[in-house]
Parts: sequence; structure tokens; C-alpha cells
Amino acid sequence: MQKIVLNIEMEKAEASAQRPRESGTSTLDLALRAVELLALRHAPMSLGEIAKALGATKPTIYRHLTTLIRHGFAWQDARTGYYAAGVKLMTLGEAVQQQFDVIATSKPHLIQLRDKTSQSATICTLVGEELIVMERVEGRSIIEFGTPRGTRFDFHASAHGRVWLAFGPHELTDKVLAGPLKSWSGEVRTSVPTIRREIELIRARGWAMAPNEMVDGVNALAAPVFDHRGELIASVAIVGSLQFIPSPPLPEQIDAVVQCARAVSSACGWRR
Repeated sequence: MQKIVLNIEMEKAEASAQRPRESGTSTLDLALRAVELLALRHAPMSLGEIAKALGATKPTIYRHLTTLIRHGFAWQDARTGYYAAGVKLMTLGEAVQQQFDVIATSKPHLIQLRDKTSQSATICTLVGEELIVMERVEGRSIIEFGTPRGTRFDFHASAHGRVWLAFGPHELTDKVLAGPLKSWSGEVRTSVPTIRREIELIRARGWAMAPNEMVDGVNALAAPVFDHRGELIASVAIVGSLQFIPSPPLPEQIDAVVQCARAVSSACGWRR
């Protein structure tokens, strides 16, 4: 019997895709080359060494380095005046590496989750300020409600998103709830007090659901993934027809999703 796959996209085509492309600037190119140079060097460099390596004048490189230092991408030794990579690069590198680690770690657990529930299983992480599906294991239902890699979710209008509002940084929650809240369906909550009450409920029970929010007749069930610091780094979920994931979900479905999230968390160093 042939499977029917219905992809779920949470937002319209980006307006930026309709705008004319802008060419890169030599200024940005030089700054990025300077960052790369400093990051790959094992010892601090003088202004003259950096200028020579990049084929630019000292005043030009100095202006770039001043900006990079201000944003934490470079550092200057007060004693020698030499320059080196800044702490910001290490922080960003750890964040990016962590994203790849959790995705690779999650794959076997997502497969187990799919096997237990027969539903499509996904994992989401933050990419910049957007919540993106990074991995998906196809379910075994005849009608498949897919959320392919790269799908973007609204924080207030999805199970994945509300997990992030409940367990993520407080500033993220405040920023999301301060902005416009789009209603994708009649079931999507756009009242800030209502969303805040649900966030408290999600924190207390450890999981979120989103019946009839992505698409009428579809539900999702999500739980948080934490790292060794106890900070939220991802969310895992199953998605399928309300016929198979009712509202509220079945106890065994909740247990399967929560246990999957805990298993991925443990693999990432989390300890309760």
C-alpha cells in the first residue's frame, strides 16, 4: 500500500527570497578573513603580520580589529599589542559543535521513538533565532505528516516551540511574547496570559502538545533535551493524525517521548 506524505510548513515563503540578491562587500570579506587568520594561528600576531598576511594596509586592518575586539571576536595583549582570537569565537564554536553533537546523538533514539509509536519523530534546535527541524525519522502510518529538515516552527504555535518557551532562556520567551503572534488556525493561542499559563503547565508536566495547530486533524507531542549544564539544547517530538496521537496523548506516548528526550539528554552529559 502506498504511503501518502503530507509535508507541514509553518510559514510562507520568506519575503527575502523575492528581494534581489546583494553582492558581498570587500569590507566584510576582509573582516572574515581576519577572524579566520587569528582563529587558525597558535600564537598572537602583530598588526604588521596581519596586514601582510591579508594584503591590506595597517590602518585598514586596525579599524577591522578594533571592531572585532569590541564584539569579542578578537583580543589584544595590553603588554605586547599583539592580536589573537577572542573568547566569542570559542563560545560560538562550542554552540555550533553542540548542535552537531546532539543531532548525531539523537538519531538512534529517534528511530527507537518511531518504532515505539509508529509516528514520525523529529528533533529541533535553535539556528540563530529560529527553531528548525534538524533531523526526522519517517513514521509508519499510511498517511505521513512530515516535517522535513529545515522546517521552521513558530514558538507559540507548535509543540516544539512551546517546549522552548517553557524550558529555554527567559529572554527568548519574553521576546517571543512581546512580538506579533500569528494565528495559523483556530486552535492557535495568541493571548499572552493564556500562553504563559500553558508554559507553566508544560514546565510542571515536562511535555507539550499542539493539536490542530500545525494542520487541522494533526497533533504533535514534544519534550526537552538538556546538556551537561542543564540548559535546553534541543526538543524531540512525534507528529501524526489526532486519530493516532489524541489530545491529550496516550500515557504510553507521553512516556515514549519523554524517555527519548531523557536518553538524548543523558548522552549529551545531562544528569538529573
